[in-house]
Amino acid sequence: MSEEQAILIERRNRVMIITLNRPEAMNAINGALSNGLWNAIKELDADSSLTAGVITGNGRAFCAGMDLKAFARGEDIGPLGEFVRTGAQKPLIGAINGFALAGGCEIALTCDLLVASKNAKIGIREVKVGLFAAAGGVFRLPARVGYSKAMEMALTGEPITGEEAMAAGMLTALTEPEDVLETAVALAERIAENAPLAVAASKALVRAAASGIDEDKLWEMQVPLQKKVFSSNDAKEGPVAFAEKRAPNWTGT
Repeated sequence: MSEEQAILIERRNRVMIITLNRPEAMNAINGALSNGLWNAIKELDADSSLTAGVITGNGRAFCAGMDLKAFARGEDIGPLGEFVRTGAQKPLIGAINGFALAGGCEIALTCDLLVASKNAKIGIREVKVGLFAAAGGVFRLPARVGYSKAMEMALTGEPITGEEAMAAGMLTALTEPEDVLETAVALAERIAENAPLAVAASKALVRAAASGIDEDKLWEMQVPLQKKVFSSNDAKEGPVAFAEKRAPNWTGT
C-alpha cells in the first residue's frame, strides 16, 4: 500500500481531515502510514489557507500502534518519531474512534485536543510485548490523565475507556461512535474562525507553559511570536472587520 493509500486527506474550508487508512490492520503503523502522516502534517503547516487539522482512523480503530509483524521483519516504520516529537505548528484534534493503543495512543497524545467515542480504548500496551512507549507515551500521559492513572497504564499495559479518559480530563468531548469525527471537525471549525497566525502562536505558548518552562523563558519566547502576529495582515484585518461588523477574511499572512 502506498503513502497515498495509507493516508486519506480531505479539506473542509480551513480544516484538513487526515484519515489513517489501514482498516484491515486496525490502522497499525508501518512505513507507508508513517510517511503519509508526516507528509500530511507538513502540508497542513505549509498551507496558509488551513488553520487546523483533525486526525482520525478508518474502520473500528483510530490506530492500534506499531505494525508488530512489520517490525519483526525489520521493516522501517518511517518518521513516526519525528512526528510525535515535533507535532504540528497548527492545532491538531484527535478523533479517537475505537482503539488508540501503543503508538496510536502516542499519535493521539501529539494532538492538542482529543474527542473520543464511548467505545474507545486508549492505552500504552508496549510492556506486554517486551517494549515501552518510547514515542512520548510514558512521559506525556501524566499531564493528560494524572500521575497515578498514567503510572497504572504504563505498568499494567491496560487501556482505559472513553468514559475514564473523559473523567480524567484527557478529552474535550465524549461522543457516540457515529458522531466522533463530526464533533472533532466542528471543534476544528470553531478554531478556524480565528486568525491562523494568532491561533498557532497561542498553541505554541500554551504547550510551552504546560511543559514546565519558567515564566521568564515564556516571556522571551513570546517576543518573536508577538512581533510576527501583531505585524501581520490578519492583525490589520481583524479590527477592520470588527469595525465594519463583518466576518474577517483571514489570509494567514
